[in-house]
Amino acid sequence: MADRVPIENTATLQSDAKVDVFYVHPTTLLGGAGWNQSLDDENTNQRTDYTTILGQASAFNACCRVYAPRYRQATLLSFFSPQGDGGEALKLAYRDVARAFRFYMDHHNNGRPFILAGHSQGGFHLDTLLGNEIAGTPLEKKLVVAYPVGYYIDDSNGIPICDSAEQTGCQATWNTLSLDARAGGARDSICVNPLNWSASGLQAGFDENLGAVSFRREQGTEGNYPSIEPGVVDAQCSDGALRISEIRSENYDGYFMTEGNYHIYDYSFFYMNIRENAVVRSKAYLAAE
Repeated sequence: MADRVPIENTATLQSDAKVDVFYVHPTTLLGGAGWNQSLDDENTNQRTDYTTILGQASAFNACCRVYAPRYRQATLLSFFSPQGDGGEALKLAYRDVARAFRFYMDHHNNGRPFILAGHSQGGFHLDTLLGNEIAGTPLEKKLVVAYPVGYYIDDSNGIPICDSAEQTGCQATWNTLSLDARAGGARDSICVNPLNWSASGLQAGFDENLGAVSFRREQGTEGNYPSIEPGVVDAQCSDGALRISEIRSENYDGYFMTEGNYHIYDYSFFYMNIRENAVVRSKAYLAAE
């Protein structure tokens, strides 16, 4: 599914890419008896493939070879029990992610520069991975950029915060909300605006949105891919969250848990900007080698 692209003027260029992406998917285990997904749970695997791999990991196939491992993700309820079984489930999930990353480095990387990308639970695990495996190690010099999107994090993992579109060796993350929705994290959480790649709070208008893409599961299953919709949202970082004033499309009518929380669209609203930026940063890194 990471090979798929929107229909207008886009193509997967993985076969010629000189940079890799290691992508960690968000929570797609929504229920069940256990705290962690069994890797042979085909219903959850399909949900992962036709939603997050298709709608998020595919954004990186213009710059990079995409590696998107399965892991024993923690159930959504784990985040509401961080001191109990939920916390243990998240630790198990992270151990899988770390092992998958080490396997990728040992067997597939071959000294190539790489991008780390993820969302929600994936962003949570990447935050830990950046601190444990990347910051202060030789691998930090191979990091093009990290996108641990959709989780409220600070810079304690040791990786600098991105503040321009071409900066490398940095991290960019955001959590998308309406103007009046309550943020779920600290006011000093990292927010990098994916429309202008600034961490300064500089507002970006609708004209800077290169295109939202709504990959709905039924579209992916049938093979009919949606159009790119430029100018769907504007964006501005404020108090640790990415605020949007309006949604100019009927294709984004959902929210996550509470009205005005657009967590589920953290990638979709900014799909083409993310796609372009991964190319820009990859080229900047390669040019500086």
